[in-house]
Amino acid sequence: MFADFLNKLIQPEPEQLDDADARLALTALLVRIARSDGFYDADEVAHIERIAARRYDLDPAGAQQLRADAEQLESEAPDTVRFTRAIKDSVPYEHRTAVIEALWEVALADGERDADEDALIRMASNFLGISDRDSALARQKVARG
Repeated sequence: MFADFLNKLIQPEPEQLDDADARLALTALLVRIARSDGFYDADEVAHIERIAARRYDLDPAGAQQLRADAEQLESEAPDTVRFTRAIKDSVPYEHRTAVIEALWEVALADGERDADEDALIRMASNFLGISDRDSALARQKVARG
């Protein structure tokens, strides 16, 4: 279903994604973080939908559809390295910095820091061109609520 979209992402010179495609790619990255610890439950699903609704001004049905599409995209997407590099090349910087906060929101949703989630966020931040310092500031901001 997402083969054309993924082909656009992994081109040697990808074009900048339109807003809807950027939303989908970044939400798929949230799903990948949520799944990284081997547990993907209803609380994480609900959290991703709340982030999508808030960030993209979606109603509950729109957020649910975006999350469902993102789950499918994430399962078909290439490895995280190529996926995040493709997002970096296709998504403006300000959207990439905002998604790091959302990644931390998902990772910290259960109240615990998981080493697998931390490692994946660190790697995603690096490949998205976000410094460790800015990622740590995003984590602190999310932790403070």
